[in-house]
Amino acid sequence: MTSHVSRPASRALGTALILTVQLMLILDMTVVNVALPDIRTGLGFTPSALSWVLNAYTLAFGGLLLLGGRLGDVFGRRRTFMVGLAVFTLGSLAGGLAPTAGMLVGSRALQGVGAAIAAPSVLALLSTSAPDARARTKVLALFSAVSSAGGSIGLILGGVLTGYASWRWSLFINVPLGLLVLALVPRHVAETDRQRGHFDVLGAVTATLGSAALVYGFIHAPDNGWTAPGTLLAFAVAVVLLTILVVHERRTSAPLLPAEVLRSRTRLGAIAVMALFIGAQFSLFFFLVQFMQAVLGYGALESGFAFLPLTALIFATSRVTPRLVQRFGTRPLLLTGTVLVGAANLWLVGIGQDSTYLGRLIVPLMLVGIGAGLTFMPVTVTVLDGVEPVHAGSASGMLQMSQQVGGSLGLAVLVTVYASHNSPGDVVAGMPQTFAVGAGLLAVAFAVALFVLRPLRQPRPDREVAAELEEDVELAA
Repeated sequence: MTSHVSRPASRALGTALILTVQLMLILDMTVVNVALPDIRTGLGFTPSALSWVLNAYTLAFGGLLLLGGRLGDVFGRRRTFMVGLAVFTLGSLAGGLAPTAGMLVGSRALQGVGAAIAAPSVLALLSTSAPDARARTKVLALFSAVSSAGGSIGLILGGVLTGYASWRWSLFINVPLGLLVLALVPRHVAETDRQRGHFDVLGAVTATLGSAALVYGFIHAPDNGWTAPGTLLAFAVAVVLLTILVVHERRTSAPLLPAEVLRSRTRLGAIAVMALFIGAQFSLFFFLVQFMQAVLGYGALESGFAFLPLTALIFATSRVTPRLVQRFGTRPLLLTGTVLVGAANLWLVGIGQDSTYLGRLIVPLMLVGIGAGLTFMPVTVTVLDGVEPVHAGSASGMLQMSQQVGGSLGLAVLVTVYASHNSPGDVVAGMPQTFAVGAGLLAVAFAVALFVLRPLRQPRPDREVAAELEEDVELAA
């Protein structure tokens, strides 16, 4: 096995297999977006419950991500990667076959569990598959390209599959790919060394279930009332579980989030900015897809391509962001990014039945593309700045968790706003208020960036940032 895996051709194939899985995991955050109207009609979702098709995946993914990383440490990265992929593939098959709304939501949660187990091992396996530093740099560039392009590919692929076949194929597509990777990985990807230690199951379970209960409370309230027993019970369960999480994390000898990582005010501020930013952005995608299909009459394929200006500008802006960080530091870019995306939400407050794509949507999409491109890399640099090497993996995991859980909670809040102002048969009613609240989330993110974040001691050159991220990958492996 070792000699076979060490061959250049075999290593290249192993890298391609791992990147394929990374693409699958990113795709599934957006691939069902353009299919949501079809899913709602086919399985009878209510407008507020429809968001669970997205939230079930991201909540399970984000809540269990840190535990998944620890499982890879203890049991071996390749083994954990394959188990996670198998669970993800099974969830995809179950989702494609789901006969009811509840079955689909459960299948999406199962996908999220598999993604949380597999994703932390991706970077570690890519690092160990590279024979030297130069090869590692190339692999990291490929990883970044796949990750940044995955969202737009998901929108387009979801549109193609839904438009020409069925929304179910946006889930079925993972099954043959998953089986192929599972068959080939043992021959072309080497196992990593195991580490002795424990993993914090209670912390992961309380984090996941507590977040899910909080999201459920927000989604349950519009249809059943804020004082309904189910709503109050959900919020009570969330408070209890999240309190247990905080107390437990302070006392356990192997916490998911080491205290050293949580002591930095700037790091926690950057995490908050990311959660608020993703919550607003995730929700914007969700509602614009509904508008494009219900009001503009776009099909799933047209809806996917309608987001291309946003994606192209994210990619283009991301190419120059490292040089901007070097010159101006991270905080000015974060402030600019939140202002641009906040302005996009304010622009969309004027949305109405007579709005057109060119007249109302394309400018906000461009603003979000530029704003997101200016935000993601500076947030990552800020979170990792000053982290001890032994805790770099925990800091990175906390950032990823904030993206997943922040997206779910933001969407839950804004779906609640939408449902409370919506009128039967009028898709647009409630959207202006929703985008106004989204702008409010970005205003809070701006305030956090302005008053909580401290500027980095010195803006670091691109090469230093790249070297540091490469070092983090090696340590994670």
